[in-house]
Amino acid sequence: MRLARVEVDGRPRLGVVSGADVLLLDRDRSGAAGDDVVGVAGDPSVLDALWAIAHGEAVPDRRIPLEAVRILAPVARPRKIVAIGLNYVDHAKEAEQSPPASPLVFAKFPSAIAGPGEPITFDRSVTTEVDFEAELAVVMGRRARNVDERIALDHVLGYTCCNDVSARDVQFSDGQWVRGKSLDTFCPLGPWVVTRDEIADVQALAIRCVVSGEVMQDASTADMFFSVAELIARLSRSFTLEPGDVIATGTPPGVGYFRVPRRLLQAGDEVVVEIDGIGRLCNPVVEAS
Repeated sequence: MRLARVEVDGRPRLGVVSGADVLLLDRDRSGAAGDDVVGVAGDPSVLDALWAIAHGEAVPDRRIPLEAVRILAPVARPRKIVAIGLNYVDHAKEAEQSPPASPLVFAKFPSAIAGPGEPITFDRSVTTEVDFEAELAVVMGRRARNVDERIALDHVLGYTCCNDVSARDVQFSDGQWVRGKSLDTFCPLGPWVVTRDEIADVQALAIRCVVSGEVMQDASTADMFFSVAELIARLSRSFTLEPGDVIATGTPPGVGYFRVPRRLLQAGDEVVVEIDGIGRLCNPVVEAS
């Protein structure tokens, strides 16, 4: 399934993308899950209702052409966003770093989330070095604590595209990464969550980033240093992963900061993150006035 969060009649609604339409579940049926995929991850009954709609076993409460709705970030209120640094060997090389012996973990604040089409907005009084990072994002579907790697993927709800936008000047001057990675709008997600049953091999997905028509990153999740399953297992030994939590799994080589010459984002740019089997996340870049 492609689980979507869309704006209809001025408010968010949950639905399933089917062809050129979105099949909606009304608020009464979504119950405590509300209008966020986080709620779906924590409520199997809502997930079952959406599955039945997606597979023609139940009638949707409403069918709307996808082009007639605004697609929102599928995950709006996760408890946490766990991000991984230097998880592609060639990205570590371009940054002149050795691949880490264990995952390099940092956090992005949930307030940084932006949806498809929403502008990545930066303020020059805070940063002048804004960079792009195409990433596969994992959305957890079950509580995970001390999970064995062999069954780690059983705890996943699905996958989406992420742009780990980074204020490089802030990131490197602070000596830690959280602030430079967590500015408002610096975590675009979308366009929807593709459930894990739709992805035959999460370690065999082409991932690309295109900036204003120029391909900057073009790689495969096969190039990850730590696989998705290993990341979940290792992270869950340190802290509990909750339904709806997001894991940004690292970026491949080609980011703007380490190019010669550098290619940092400017107002007027358009950034596209595309992952085969998942979708296309597009965001314009705007300078705060």
